[in-house]
Parts: sequence; structure tokens; C-alpha cells
Amino acid sequence: MMIQNTKNLLPLLLVTFLFTTTCFAQDDSKVNFVIIMADDLGYNDISCFGSTTINTPNLDQLASEGIKFTDFHSNGTVCSPTRAALITGKYQQRTGISGVVTAKSHRDVGLPLDELTFAEALRDNGYTTAMFGKWHVGYDSKYNPVKQGFKEFKGYVSGNVDYHGHIDQEGYFDWWSGDILKDDKGYSTDLITDYGVDFIKRNKDKPFLLYLPHESPHSPFQRRVGEAIRVEGKPGENADYKKLVKNKDSVLAIRKEMIEVMDEGIGRIISTLKTYGIEKRTLVLFCSDNGAPVNHGSNKPLRAGKGSIYEGGHRVPAIAWWPGKGRRGVQSDQTLMTMDIFPTLLDISKAATASKLDGISFAQIITGDKKLKKRKQFWKYKNQSAVRSGDFKLVSQRDKNKTTEELYNLKLDIGETQNIISDNPRIAKSLKKALAKWEKDVMQTSSLTDQAR
Repeated sequence: MMIQNTKNLLPLLLVTFLFTTTCFAQDDSKVNFVIIMADDLGYNDISCFGSTTINTPNLDQLASEGIKFTDFHSNGTVCSPTRAALITGKYQQRTGISGVVTAKSHRDVGLPLDELTFAEALRDNGYTTAMFGKWHVGYDSKYNPVKQGFKEFKGYVSGNVDYHGHIDQEGYFDWWSGDILKDDKGYSTDLITDYGVDFIKRNKDKPFLLYLPHESPHSPFQRRVGEAIRVEGKPGENADYKKLVKNKDSVLAIRKEMIEVMDEGIGRIISTLKTYGIEKRTLVLFCSDNGAPVNHGSNKPLRAGKGSIYEGGHRVPAIAWWPGKGRRGVQSDQTLMTMDIFPTLLDISKAATASKLDGISFAQIITGDKKLKKRKQFWKYKNQSAVRSGDFKLVSQRDKNKTTEELYNLKLDIGETQNIISDNPRIAKSLKKALAKWEKDVMQTSSLTDQAR
């Protein structure tokens, strides 16, 4: 049939064109999210947080152009608990992940599938989701990230792998594409970056959540150019590596390179966002999962390190960068935790969830100079517990039948060197009561990792 009146057809064609281009262009009201988590990175391990030996120009630039958080805390003092808190927005004890999901003892447990993850919440609100890197909250494929809201996953599920051979510490090959074991040759830090860059290219016209939990600078300490130090089927590293790590200076030199390679990769992620002109509608958040091990990294001026509930175990470097709506070149000393990231994503994306979260949104800090409501923060790992209220922090440690308690004023003594509990009995009593109440509340959930090493 011939069309007799093309003039009447023009409005229809125009509407069709506008509808089509709108569908294929990214919705400007949707903000993209890139969450980057380093592994075992100490408070003083990057140059914008004071390191004079490690060069991190890309992270430095994010901090100078965005917000540098000086009082940001990982929920856990070791890997798995913090990751469970990040993903669920809850204290990790509620999810059963209070300790490390080890490669040897916990291959059949994981983050319960009925827990709502930030990936599921954003997926259900129109986001394309992906995770590339370290999972560490469930070895079995039934706990795989693709079963918990991530459309794409490449990486490993254990606590660490050989950076070149992709074998975990118990000798299991551990590199996945979705829920299928599949190797990609390459240095794990570079692979994680490559996957992230490719994902952004493929999804530049859609709202997305990209989670990049790096392996760096967690052990084993391996340079970008090198060989595998683990053999499949055999736990542990080879003799040459064991000899190498006895030299602390060698470890520090390799670890420096590992962090700098990660920083280089973060620069590539930012460059890709800029190449496609989507940086202004993308919020990038960077943090570490816990403090550095005391023998291998720097947590200055903080006390102790990984595994400890003193500040060095959980106060970590953190940065927010959002050229479109975020504040620029500022430093925030408000106290935040890993579990606050989930509600922040919900707040900014305007996604709704019925799940009760322990974390609170800090979107108002990113976009404006506003104060968060007052609250107490809690930490617990094995026989150590801590509670903080304002400047005061109570530390409690149990040894068999004996419990020792300490009180610190972090505003005056960030290094926790002066125990002031005898001078402040009322404050100590109040914090002790709050800690006991919190422990009773969150530990009602049976822990899957109580026996964790």
C-alpha cells in the first residue's frame, strides 16, 4: 500500500526517533557506581594518606578532586567480615560471617542466599551489575556472586591466589567466569582492571554498578613480571618464595610495586569513564577491607594492624570521587564504616529496599557539608571487642576467664597510647553497657565462621 500523505507521517517519525534515541542513551537521572576495594592496604600505605615511599598519583588525584575520608573504618579487621558488611549493609555478625571464610575449613559455608545484597537491590532497580576480583564470602558455587545479584563475575572466591597461577593457599585452582572455573592468563591485578575497563565500554549507555575488589596488596607478594609460586594440588608456596619473604626489605619493595600497579589500574578505570564522557554521572568509592599487617605495611600513626580492634586494624584510607555532584578537594573527619556504602548507593540511586540495614547513608557528606546523626560504632573479632561513641572508644579483650578494658580519647590520642579508663568511669560504664547490648543483639545469628583462623 502506498502512503498518500507523508506530511502526516513526519510527527510519528519524529516521536519514534526521540523514543529510540532515549532508549539507547543512558538515563542521566541514574548514577553509575564504581566500588574499588583494596586488600590489606594500611592507613599510611598511599601517598595522599602520608606514605613517603609508595607513589599513588591516581588515588592522589581522586582525593584532591573529591573527598578524602580520614575517619573511615572497615567493619571487620580481616577480609571476609568486611566484605559481608559491604555487600549487605549490616554488621557482619548478623549474616554469620564474623570471621575468615578459610580455604581449608569453610569450603561448604557462605553468605546466606536470603541476604539482600547491594547488587540485588540495584539490579532490581534497573542497573547492570558486575564484580571482578575477590569474593571471599563463600567457596561453593552455590554462593557464587552470580547467585547474589551480579550479572557478571570474573575472579576468585578464596582469600588470596597466586597472582600468576591463580591457585589458592590450599592448592585449589581458583579463577572463575561466572560459576564456572575458567582461567585467564595474566597478573591478577591487571586482569581485574582489564575486566573493569571492558565492562565500562560495553555498558557505557546503561546505568551500572561495578564492584572491583582487588587482590593487591595482600600476600603472596609477587611482582607484575614473575612466575607462579604455587602448584595445584599442593598447599603453600615454593621454597624460593619462602626464602624471599624472610627478607622484610624484599617484601616491602615488592608490596610497593603491587600497590603502584593497582593505582595504575585505577587510573585506567577513571580514564575510561572520561573517554566515554560518563565520569560526571559516576560515583567512584575507594577503600580498604582492613588495616595492613604490622610486619608488611604501614598504619601510621595508628596502633597495631590487621586482626586487631585497635585503630590500625580497621581505620583505613577512603576516597569518594563524583565530578558531577560531589564536593571537590575536601577532607571529611566524620566517622563512617564499610556497611554505610550500601545505604549510600540506595540513597543516591533512589532505589527502595524493605531490608533493615545497620549502615546509614553518607550521600549528604558527598554532595554537601552536612553532619550525620550521632551513633555508636562497634567492632568484634574473636576475643576482641570495641565500641566508639564520639571521641571515646572502649576496647575489651578476653583471655580465658579474664577481661581487660581500656578507654581512649581518639581526638587527643589517635595512637591509643594513653588508657584513660580510671579517670572516666562513667563513660567507660556506659560504653561497656552499650557493647554488651550490641553483642547480644547481633550474635543472635549463628556464626558460620566462629572457628575461623
